[in-house]
Amino acid sequence: MKYDYLVVGAGPFGSVFAHEAHKRGKKVLVIDRRNHIGGNMYCENKDGINIHVYGAHIFHTSMKHVWDYVNQFATFNNYVNSPVANYKGEMYNLPFNMNTFSKMWGISTPAEAKAIIEKQRAVITDEPKNLEEQAISLVGTDIYEKLIKGYTEKQWGRPCTEIPSFIIKRLPVRYTYDNNYFNDRYQGIPEGGYTKLIENMLEGIEVRLGIDFIKNREELTALADKIIYTGPIDEYYNYEFGQLEYRGLRFETEK
Repeated sequence: MKYDYLVVGAGPFGSVFAHEAHKRGKKVLVIDRRNHIGGNMYCENKDGINIHVYGAHIFHTSMKHVWDYVNQFATFNNYVNSPVANYKGEMYNLPFNMNTFSKMWGISTPAEAKAIIEKQRAVITDEPKNLEEQAISLVGTDIYEKLIKGYTEKQWGRPCTEIPSFIIKRLPVRYTYDNNYFNDRYQGIPEGGYTKLIENMLEGIEVRLGIDFIKNREELTALADKIIYTGPIDEYYNYEFGQLEYRGLRFETEK
């Protein structure tokens, strides 16, 4: 059977494309090297809890037509993302806002917070040479040391002094008492998890799991007129232009 499209990767991008192409009468085959659909949004239900296996995902948008689109595949709850950072037993609201600053410095007004941040930012007088200097130049030393440094170094697996400054161009600072992480009008998590949403999106479409496109490129390419590839771009070109530095994450679950 000859397909119009071979979609490599059953994550959100590949699944949306497959759904829209199928809706327009195209013959679509979706493959994924993993043994599940959903990409990094994949959820597993254990003891009635939908676990985000590859880290939490909160859907958010200010575009009503996007919100309406995803809601045709699943009902979303009214979850509002209001994270809290734990620094040596001290709890701070994120993103950086007046609740954060009040806890950190014992102040209550935006003017006081701005004055402290501006004073601490001034310690960087030259062009930032790394992420540490860049972060301090944006939000000052206290916020960097308590709420950026440790998490960033864990995330990237290296000291902030060894991470390029261009990694962050801005750090959101709110001078209001608002713990909502996103500014978008719509946000939530699909009831039943993202896997169920992707299942509904791929309804009626052929899906093959455990299929590695790179290892079977010639055979799979012959199956379709066009390829929609959503995997690692450097691997697609057989690392001809070098290897991109990806950070690896290992998730451990305790019960």
